[in-house]
Amino acid sequence: MSPQNSNPPLPPSIPPRQPAPKAAKQHVEDLGAFVAASPSSYHAAAEVMRRARVAGFVALDESDAWQVVPGGRYVVVRDGSVIAFAIPADAGPEAPFTILGAHTDSPGFKLKPKPTTGAHGWWQAGVEVYGGPLLNSWLDRELELAGRVVTTEGTEHLVRTGPLLRIPQLAIHLDRGVNDDGLKLQAQRHTQPVWGLGDLSGADVVAELAPQAVDPATIAGYDIVVADTQPPRTFGAGQSMFASGRLDNLLSTHAALTALLARVNGGKKGRQGAASSAGAAAGHDRIAVLAAFDHEEIGSASRSGAAGPFLEDVLGRIHAALGASAEDRARSFAASLHVSSDVGHAVHPNYPERHDPANRPVAGGGPILKINANQRYATDAHGAAAWNAACVAAGVPSQEFVSHNDVPCGSTIGPISATRLGIRTVDVGVALLSMHSAREMTAVVDPWYLSRAMTAVLAG
Repeated sequence: MSPQNSNPPLPPSIPPRQPAPKAAKQHVEDLGAFVAASPSSYHAAAEVMRRARVAGFVALDESDAWQVVPGGRYVVVRDGSVIAFAIPADAGPEAPFTILGAHTDSPGFKLKPKPTTGAHGWWQAGVEVYGGPLLNSWLDRELELAGRVVTTEGTEHLVRTGPLLRIPQLAIHLDRGVNDDGLKLQAQRHTQPVWGLGDLSGADVVAELAPQAVDPATIAGYDIVVADTQPPRTFGAGQSMFASGRLDNLLSTHAALTALLARVNGGKKGRQGAASSAGAAAGHDRIAVLAAFDHEEIGSASRSGAAGPFLEDVLGRIHAALGASAEDRARSFAASLHVSSDVGHAVHPNYPERHDPANRPVAGGGPILKINANQRYATDAHGAAAWNAACVAAGVPSQEFVSHNDVPCGSTIGPISATRLGIRTVDVGVALLSMHSAREMTAVVDPWYLSRAMTAVLAG
């Protein structure tokens, strides 16, 4: 047998890959559109709001009195976070919640105050590291500024510049040992992007943020991040892989939104491959909730983070509308379930020793159940059983993730919300490579699998 035909067989735990179903390709195409519309957490929350309203959800304002009734569907934004919920027509004061949790922010850079800097004929922007990005992955990319500005009269505007900046890497001729010694970046000195040429007297990066009909001089405050402008795309043999910025964690936000919209549309089998209407009817008495939080990448401790009061505030107002007593609320929470979804690590073919030897999630192998003995993930036996049952009901494969003992894992919103609310929580997600890179990658089928399993969870 010739060498090119002597590939060893796959281990029994890794079945041969089949071409991605059409529904999976459609799902990941829509995920790409969602990511492209969401260069910042504020844009992501607005895009969830927009899609929910198209599906018949009523937009709520936290400063208004809410008219929330059984049979209604609603959506509310707080800064870069968004919560959408659908109340069954027969929901009573003890109705439990099924919550799909995710987050809208991604690691990268944030624009500093007094951001216009530069030297030697280059205009630069002063940025601060946000979360834990792989700094080297941001080099030599066309980047944009995106987020929100607030004018002197208090009006908020979402803004994005399109390709504007670049963090140029030092040429190898000026750093001959870089390939042998490794690239070493100092965050303050080496990650300030360039965005123009000439004398600094004519430079003002804040003016680039002013949307049409807004005087740059009236911008009184801003929350602006840096985002990669390269579009998401499929690639590889059979177009089986998907690369994009901000998959951590817009992938989960999009999957949860897709599942929620399938649920409120009666569970009919749509282009995303949702569960059947009979399955959806099984969870008819449960209030379906999507909660996508900001600031997960920096600890969640904010008014719009998972450690803040946003979700508890919304659930409390729902309970008040249903006439729930303290006893009703306790019984409701005791019967509720929170599925916290965030991305995890697929086994890296070049670094297999960094992964647990027995639990090795593979790309295309289905969503992952995230488990940690030290409660960095909130999964317990009951949560695991519920998630595994949902995967079986949805007809999707599943796999487990646990970290190597010498390589501690990160955490999620799961333990935070479980601590705050006391609702049983299970941590799940999709396996990636290049997590926290400016551009991450996954298998085309896995986001679709995740959304199908979430749809089954909402179906009860």
